[in-house]
Amino acid sequence: MTDLKEKIERLLPHVQKPGRYSGGELNSVVKDPDKVNVRFAFCFPDVYEIGMSHLGMKILYSLENAVEDVWCERVFAPWPDMEKQMRDNGIPLFGLESRQPITDFDFIGFTLQYELSFTNILNMLDLAGIPIHSCERRELKQMVVMGGPCACNPEPLADFADIFILGEGEEVNLELIELYKKHKSAGSAKEDFLKEAARIKGIYVPAFYEPSYNDDGTINNVTVKCGAPEKITKRIIADMDKAYYPEKFVVPFIDIVHDRAMEEIFRGCIRGCRFCQAGFIYRPVREKSSDTILKQSKSLCKTTGYDEVSLTSLSTSDYTKLTELLPELLTWSEQNTISVALPSLRIDNFSDELLEQMKLVRKSGLTFAPEAGTQRLRDVINKNLNEEEILSTCMTAFRGGYTNVKLYFMMGLPTETDEDILGIAQLGQKIVNLFYSNPDKPKGKGVTVTCSVAMFVPKPFTPFQWEPQDTIENIRRKQKLLVDSVTTRKITVNWHDSYTGFLEGVLARGDRRLCAVVERAWKCGCIFDSWDDYFDFDKWMDCFKQLNIDPCFYVSRKRGFDEILPWDHLDYGISKKFLQKECEKAYNAETTPHCRIKCSGCGANKLEGGSGDGFSCSTVV
Repeated sequence: MTDLKEKIERLLPHVQKPGRYSGGELNSVVKDPDKVNVRFAFCFPDVYEIGMSHLGMKILYSLENAVEDVWCERVFAPWPDMEKQMRDNGIPLFGLESRQPITDFDFIGFTLQYELSFTNILNMLDLAGIPIHSCERRELKQMVVMGGPCACNPEPLADFADIFILGEGEEVNLELIELYKKHKSAGSAKEDFLKEAARIKGIYVPAFYEPSYNDDGTINNVTVKCGAPEKITKRIIADMDKAYYPEKFVVPFIDIVHDRAMEEIFRGCIRGCRFCQAGFIYRPVREKSSDTILKQSKSLCKTTGYDEVSLTSLSTSDYTKLTELLPELLTWSEQNTISVALPSLRIDNFSDELLEQMKLVRKSGLTFAPEAGTQRLRDVINKNLNEEEILSTCMTAFRGGYTNVKLYFMMGLPTETDEDILGIAQLGQKIVNLFYSNPDKPKGKGVTVTCSVAMFVPKPFTPFQWEPQDTIENIRRKQKLLVDSVTTRKITVNWHDSYTGFLEGVLARGDRRLCAVVERAWKCGCIFDSWDDYFDFDKWMDCFKQLNIDPCFYVSRKRGFDEILPWDHLDYGISKKFLQKECEKAYNAETTPHCRIKCSGCGANKLEGGSGDGFSCSTVV
């Protein structure tokens, strides 16, 4: 092992950012491998800078290492320059803490944050010397476990994973590890372990489920084997105050995307925006108390030395105790020269009171998400936001001294017309005009309005999961229409690549037959597909063609409400009947009030012991 460590050391001067692979950071955990019973490789299928910014990794890394006989190490996808050096010099993928190969680890865990990382997963397994197919890994080791948001439709990776973890991992990970210890001690066969693991709530063993198909390519049935449950229900943490949260984070040597302390203030979302997968799969809403947030924020800054803490959630200004929390938090932060970041603010609850409190926060631009340029389309997607609220909020910000506003929109939404696209530019122009109508605007300063436009991708467990995705050609036409309609340099338009959006859409709603495509694309050299420098759309399309699989079957086709979807045997707490009703309401541009106004009966409350309808789960915190 010493020789391997020395080999790695000799490589580092020859690669970009050697700090990605050096390890030894403040608060990293090193244990004696001879004194642990279970070794867990937590693999993030992207570069160090992105993986180290991920809150889920920080939580589960510390959680597992808090167990005396468990050692969790971090593993990131090596950048191509490092991968070449490793392959040329016979160095397998290694854990960052021990610099030992992960080949003999008990668990190889991957977090699935975005679909375009799928080929990196296969590449990392291969670089480790681990067979990529679960059926080829026959021993009770190298258990490939995957979780995260993309696990809500795990089928395009079903051939490669032994286990998928659905929902939140704090409790189920420890339960799985304890079960593994029992079977490891008994010398059990892998299948015996998997059979018992499948009975743990939140555990999906894909080998025990076999889909069959109709002549038209749709799913006919899913056969369940080995006594596994017909439906697998996601796990949630009911009490956020009692949930595990790290007292310290690993502090990187190099700059990462979000290099600051992060304090999670609640999970879930009350809003019900019909395009937003996170808003549905993370339900129900569960808040931390303000005392817990304050205590954890102080601890993180003390143990890491960070001078900034970010309050993280899907919609920070929806935290019910925000006005109670901020005065004490900001007083502490000001006394200790610590900045507080408040991302994910809602336009319709950005008040003068909140603005006053934010004056103590480091001031930069403000970011809001109207999502659509016209009221009709905002009603279609259930944004529950009108133009008057948008303009009123921007004026509040301008009066408070802000001069930069960033607006997030989506393009390709169901029922979208050219009028909706033109509405984005028109709304931006109204905000520019509003700034210059303010008699108290800062002297000598202009306004900058940035319209960032993402391509809409229909996702599982949303009301739009049945909808066709807009075509690449039409998206590109709309992008040009939008840019041409902007008449001032005060407005900047940014947009996402339509080709990556197309592939994301294929993988997001694909079935198990796409496993072969993912494998073929990886063998053809497709890695780091979310990076413009490496994404090769034509190569992916060639792989579909070689396997006689039409990607448009997954993105361009409207599905019937009675069709069996690839993820229908998974239960994320949201009833299919509710999603269908919301989809139908979208076509009538009919809105649904958020959870604190009226319970819509989505079903998520049953995860906390409710009946599944008629009960406002957002009040259970």
